[in-house]
Amino acid sequence: MTDGPDDRRALAGSVQSVDRAVTLLEVLARSGGAGVTEIADELGVHKSTASRLIGVLESRGLVDQEKERGKYFLGAGILRLAGAAAMRLDISQESAPVCRWLADETGETANVAVLDGDAAVNIMQARGTAEISAYNWLGRRTPLHATASGKVLLAALPTAVRDGLLTGERERYTPRTVTVPADLRAQVDEVAAAGFAVTREELEDGLNAVAAPVRRYDGTVIGAIGVSGPVYRMGEERLSALAENCTAAGDELSRRMGYGS
Repeated sequence: MTDGPDDRRALAGSVQSVDRAVTLLEVLARSGGAGVTEIADELGVHKSTASRLIGVLESRGLVDQEKERGKYFLGAGILRLAGAAAMRLDISQESAPVCRWLADETGETANVAVLDGDAAVNIMQARGTAEISAYNWLGRRTPLHATASGKVLLAALPTAVRDGLLTGERERYTPRTVTVPADLRAQVDEVAAAGFAVTREELEDGLNAVAAPVRRYDGTVIGAIGVSGPVYRMGEERLSALAENCTAAGDELSRRMGYGS
């Protein structure tokens, strides 16, 4: 049985309404807030049509109104939908192209790590183009207090949880490993303020690393992306530039995970 003319017209009207509703949400996301007249102009419809669309979206919590000035903006219901979508995003899949870009951009081995109890576990790696690259970190659990990724993850934890992980002297891996809890807390506070972490031969002699946070849709840090390499290539004069590279990669991967989009 085929649809008649009336059915096809009804379907076309429904599709047009959906398209306008989505466009309306995009307008509010782009502008941060708009009045009925502005919305109607953007949609190319009469104010009464815009008002009806707004009313439907408002009833679902997708649009809210700033009562004093009469402007409409995105409602809390958007966060619910964004959260459901973000939960479907797999950081290990999303991180592959960003990790590759970071390795190509810096020439160093790039890694993505996530928190795993009291350690960081590396879930993605891309080898750098440099002739001598750091060895394979994929799947390896590394200590939070002696790695750049670990310190990024520590900096994002609630204070009580962080302090619990830093109770007592930490294991020393090299002469430069920071093991005293008070010193580690001070370092982690600096990482939180700077937005990235640097380690200088704290896990292995001759190995430096830089890492930046990766966030999900609600701003929660869910991982760290960074590079590691030999001291002679990643000396003090280069660490600032690498921190910028890692921060850019962290921002891009965070965007892919729904943050700020």
